[in-house]
Amino acid sequence: MQSLVRIFAFAGLALLGAQRVAAADDYPSRPIMLIVPFPPGGSTTVMARNVADKMSEALGQSIVVENRGGAGGTIGTRAAAKAAPDGYTILLSYTGTFSIAPSAYANPGYDPRKDFAPIGMIGTAPNLLVVNAALPVRSMAELIKYAKAQPAPMQYGSPGVGTVNHLAGEMLANEIGTKLLHIPYKGNGPALGDLLGGHIPMMFMPIPAALGNVKAGTLRALAVSSAKRSSVLPDLPTMAETGVPGFDVALRYGLAAPAGTPRPIIERLNKELNAALASDEVKKRLASEGADALPGTPEAYAQDIDKEETKWRALVRKLNLKVE
Repeated sequence: MQSLVRIFAFAGLALLGAQRVAAADDYPSRPIMLIVPFPPGGSTTVMARNVADKMSEALGQSIVVENRGGAGGTIGTRAAAKAAPDGYTILLSYTGTFSIAPSAYANPGYDPRKDFAPIGMIGTAPNLLVVNAALPVRSMAELIKYAKAQPAPMQYGSPGVGTVNHLAGEMLANEIGTKLLHIPYKGNGPALGDLLGGHIPMMFMPIPAALGNVKAGTLRALAVSSAKRSSVLPDLPTMAETGVPGFDVALRYGLAAPAGTPRPIIERLNKELNAALASDEVKKRLASEGADALPGTPEAYAQDIDKEETKWRALVRKLNLKVE
């Protein structure tokens, strides 16, 4: 009897495997949902649409971008982790959700290493460290001197506790050896309004959100947060070049699928993602957002996820940061 049970069990597994192979062979046969775990209009949505449109052409099926914002991106990311691993639900993965949230949130509801199969990276983009134009500083050296001379910690804004912008400020304070006071807002828009109004003196901001005001002279950009300069503002130095050695905070975007998604499907999606990133059209779109394309293998992206999560976890623990 036990032998028959084993035979039926093995037969069932073989059938399941055959079904998955067959499903991969004719993939995709219907539209694919790409979950963006943030509200519409932000950089994550822009990144998703930049590659989705081009990938759809090659796949012969539409990739439908669906925004599921909330709880710092953990709600949409959790939903993607629990989706069927058949290649018809994929995720726009991001620094905040894959590198910071797993340690900043008490229970994000997913593990980026265990619950997802990396497809590949889309690219990276720096933030700008910007100050109100009335602030009497014109370089990082002057800002550091000014911050250390203040009787109370200098304030900086961010779109919320636990965001990359928030932790970039904490990393800056740690590197220059002084305290900064974090002022959280409900999004970049309200924070930008107070920065322009002089209610806060500085913040880290995505290039597209800050660029117009920098060009208009209402904000002054002091440095880019990444290890290399931005192609959008090539004359603007990096933080490392201006007195904060080793500072490297870049927003990282990629695609991931639920764990268990068949390898042939992952490889097909990776192939079309890399092809999209190689196209002049997508390169120009990314460049306009201040981003650099970063094509590669699923394995390379898995290594990047591990490295980034390890880096940010160390800072989150040092700050004893917990987001409810």
